[in-house]
Amino acid sequence: MSEIVLMSDPRIAAVPVEDCDEPLLDVRGGGQGGGPLGAVDPRRQDDDGSFAHLREGVLTRLAHARSLLPDGVGLLFVEGYRPPSLQRAYFEGYSAELRAARPRWTPARIREAASRYVSPPEIAPHSAGAAVDLTLVADGRELDMGTRVNANPEESAGACYTDAPGLSAEARANRRTLSAALTAAGLVNYPTEWWHWSYGDRYWALATGAPHARYGPRERTGS
Repeated sequence: MSEIVLMSDPRIAAVPVEDCDEPLLDVRGGGQGGGPLGAVDPRRQDDDGSFAHLREGVLTRLAHARSLLPDGVGLLFVEGYRPPSLQRAYFEGYSAELRAARPRWTPARIREAASRYVSPPEIAPHSAGAAVDLTLVADGRELDMGTRVNANPEESAGACYTDAPGLSAEARANRRTLSAALTAAGLVNYPTEWWHWSYGDRYWALATGAPHARYGPRERTGS
């Protein structure tokens, strides 16, 4: 997709899902670290560790992406699976912020604007275990990516968009490094969020021309 297609676009909801029923796996390996992705950041940690889970096929591709990075550079995993109830809370909360700031906007415009930053819950890649938020690290520190992970369009003045203008040369280069590895591993980026990448969900299917999504939203069970 050369244009920016937002998660609220009807074309995404129209993509059929044929869930392959892959399990959600803990990216930390045994649950305490040492998994195939390396560092896991605790900023989105929840009580049952749901944040650190991904579908098996996504985890495999991320491990491959990690192997493609330059020496000394690693992935920092921030968030993967998000329960549908939490996704709904995020979407409704951000929508409420936009309504308060833009009281004249129609519900349709609010929904579209909200989807730049939080996916509508019924099609959310995170709730399918298909999406990951991540960044790059070297020597134990996060590299300059131009904004923090999860910066919204308002606070960052649009710099959270993957191809935003006005970034420093260092931030632009680091985004390209991240993009090159993840794209080569088969993931696609949501272009309003440089840190958000997915595989197997409806957005991925539309972006790649796949006939259907491999993963749909699901409830995680078990520990």
